[in-house]
Amino acid sequence: QVTIWLKKIFGHKPVPEYEVNERTVDILHEIMECNEERDRDVTFLIEEMKDQAARYEAEAEYWRDILGESLGLSEGSLSQEAATDFTELVESAMELELEDTSLTSFYSAINHMTSELYETESENEEMEMKLKTLMKKLTLALAMEKKLEADIEKVKQSQEAEKAKAETQSKNLKFLEDKSKDLKIRIKEAEDELVARGLDQSLTHEALVKSSEELAALQKEILPLKKELESYHDLPP
Repeated sequence: QVTIWLKKIFGHKPVPEYEVNERTVDILHEIMECNEERDRDVTFLIEEMKDQAARYEAEAEYWRDILGESLGLSEGSLSQEAATDFTELVESAMELELEDTSLTSFYSAINHMTSELYETESENEEMEMKLKTLMKKLTLALAMEKKLEADIEKVKQSQEAEKAKAETQSKNLKFLEDKSKDLKIRIKEAEDELVARGLDQSLTHEALVKSSEELAALQKEILPLKKELESYHDLPP
């Protein structure tokens, strides 16, 4: 079925190649059914329009005969002005989609169109108000976006400056650490050399640091005793 339908669609042209499998055939079959259903709807609509046109022609012929026999009116007997008026009347009725050309139908259609016009104008005004509101919000949003971009750029610059500063400090700290390690090594080497030459152990750097710490602790202990002693200096001998 799909193959026959494709040949019918493309006519004398060759059918384009496609991968034949269950999925592609199912898709093409679904498209074929939709296409055939649409063709049936179009055919039915065409037939209905033909029937409606035939009814209109019959009705027009009926009224043409009545007007000709009863009133002696025909297209040829009308003046140019009357023919123009009749044409405008018919075109207006068709434009307004009227069932007939009675004044009631015209008034009803005009009132309906006027109502739709007012409703459309009201909707347009409402849309304009919404558009203005949206434009204001959009303007504020754009301004805020620019401000945020500027703030982000400032933060980036500040972060870059802080990063460069931190890198410099890190390099300086690394240099000082390396220098400290080097000095400790040199001090240790010098102490070892001095000890080897007979230097007293109490004069080494570590011993001196320890003695300094012990001295500071003793001075801290002596401080309250000095304050207590000072209170006796003002006494008579």
